[in-house]
Amino acid sequence: MTAHHADTQAATEPPTRAAARDIPASDLFEDEDALPVVALTAPPAAARGPDLSQYEEFIVFFSGGKDSVACALHLLERGIAPDRIELHHHIVDGMEGSDLMDWPCTEAYCQAFARAFGMRYATSWKVGGFEGEMMRNHSRTAPIAVPGPDGKALVTGGERGTLNTRRKFPQVSANLSVRWCSSACKIEVGARYFTTHPRFGDGCKRLVITGERAEESSARASYASFERHRTDRRDGKRTTRWLDHWRAVHAWTEHDIWSILERHRVTPHPAYWVGLNRASCQFCIFGGPQQWATMRFMSPQRFRRIAELESEFGTTIHRSRCVNEQADRGTVLKGAKTAWRDIALSRQWTLPMISPDWQLPPGAYAHGCAGPT
Repeated sequence: MTAHHADTQAATEPPTRAAARDIPASDLFEDEDALPVVALTAPPAAARGPDLSQYEEFIVFFSGGKDSVACALHLLERGIAPDRIELHHHIVDGMEGSDLMDWPCTEAYCQAFARAFGMRYATSWKVGGFEGEMMRNHSRTAPIAVPGPDGKALVTGGERGTLNTRRKFPQVSANLSVRWCSSACKIEVGARYFTTHPRFGDGCKRLVITGERAEESSARASYASFERHRTDRRDGKRTTRWLDHWRAVHAWTEHDIWSILERHRVTPHPAYWVGLNRASCQFCIFGGPQQWATMRFMSPQRFRRIAELESEFGTTIHRSRCVNEQADRGTVLKGAKTAWRDIALSRQWTLPMISPDWQLPPGAYAHGCAGPT
């Protein structure tokens, strides 16, 4: 495996496209009086997890969704200094120009959160992103870009592997070879970061934190809340890489998640203000009729591109319905018709990350809108 440096930075400001408008806070909330109130509760005792004093560094895989935000905040509440925490974000669409799947606002939101709480921020991605992997035609999987020791993106891999053809979207499945977006754009990318960056081979104890919750699905309920990370080599002869993996909010309920966001008054990701319950990709393959109807309304050109690709591939994301049929069955969420539409579709984040007048977003507890719940 060879490596070379790219010109892109590992943790730079995102490219600017349409700037978010300056919008008064009073215009951002619809039917504020109707929003439920979250009572403040302490995290469940079972979630306390490992002895954090033994670790030198904490790496939170950070999507900007409520669960990864809760993980970062939980570390602060456990007494971890912000400068010992790295928020690591996987850029699903890559940095080569594709904008097919993810929310345009997500990277700027993640960067704003890191700045607000004084945490380090880094990114990694599959070169060509989701779209590049999907369009493979008798070719090897693309290289992966991870932060290098000099702060620039280090591009590794791509020379080996089997020649293969995808040319179809991932589909809803617990099998990661079918739902390949999770493995190709996130799991493999994160693993490459740990096996490539030399600092992880120095023998220091580090803790990797992810935000899966048992409440979300029976599959996630079966995950261990604490284990060695898959790339751990603490007993290695050539490299001593000590990495534990803690699913810090595995035992938490959705109520616990929103409570910690309220305690710290964190402005939730715009996806929740649009009305979705999860801040996964904007065009998440787990989306139901409401989400597809809403995305067709919010981003018609990108929606049309996905519909055209389904037709070109002869395979739909849903097992029996194309995205247009899915959208026809749903209704547009109210939040998509507010100023939050412009904020969600902007590549800049201009709102306060700490909200003095915190509100629970409409997507809270709105199950059935998006994702594997």
